[in-house]
Amino acid sequence: METASSISPRKPGARKLQILQTLATMLEDPKGEKVTTAALAARLGVSEAALYRHFASKAQMFEGLIEFIETTIFGLINEISTRETSGLKQVRSIIAMLLEFSQTNKGMTRVLIGDALVNENERLQERMNQLIERIESSLRQSFRVAASENEVAEGFDANARAGLVVAFVVGRWHRFAKSGFRKPPGESLEAQLPTLVA
Repeated sequence: METASSISPRKPGARKLQILQTLATMLEDPKGEKVTTAALAARLGVSEAALYRHFASKAQMFEGLIEFIETTIFGLINEISTRETSGLKQVRSIIAMLLEFSQTNKGMTRVLIGDALVNENERLQERMNQLIERIESSLRQSFRVAASENEVAEGFDANARAGLVVAFVVGRWHRFAKSGFRKPPGESLEAQLPTLVA
C-alpha cells in the first residue's frame, strides 16, 4: 500500500487512497482513541464535506480498510497454499503471515480486533467476523491436507485445531494493540509453533 506522502493528488483515486492511509495512520495511536471525521479532515487539511465527496459515510471509509485487509490476507493465504505442498508448513506460514501483517499494519490491527469499529455500523463488525471465519476455514483446509499426507496422528481433529490457532492469532493481535503496540505479535513464535502445529 502506498504511503500518503507518495501519492500525487492528480492521480485518479489518489485522494480516496490518501484518506484511507491517513485513517489507518491515525488508528496507530497507542491511546486507541476514536477517530472522528473532524479529526481526520483536520489531519488532511480539508473540510469534512471534502471527505464526503469521496466516501458516503465513515462506515464506507472503514469498509475501504477492511477491503485492503481482506485482499492482502487472502491473497497471501492463496500464495502460501499454492507454494507449500505440506499442510503443516502451510499452517505455520499462515500463522507467521497473520502476525507479521499485524506488526506491519498497526492501525489495521485495531480494525481486525474490532477495537476501531466500536459504535460504528454493526455490519462492519459482522464483516470482520466473516473474515475471521474465512481464516479459520483456510487453516482447517491446510490441516486436512496435513491429515491426507499423514503429517498428523490418526484421529487428528482439523476443526478443533483450526479453532485453537485462530484463538491464538486473535489473542496475539489483541495483546499487541492493548500493549500500545509494544508487545510484538510474533514474540516467541518459533518456540510456540510446535505446540500449535504438531
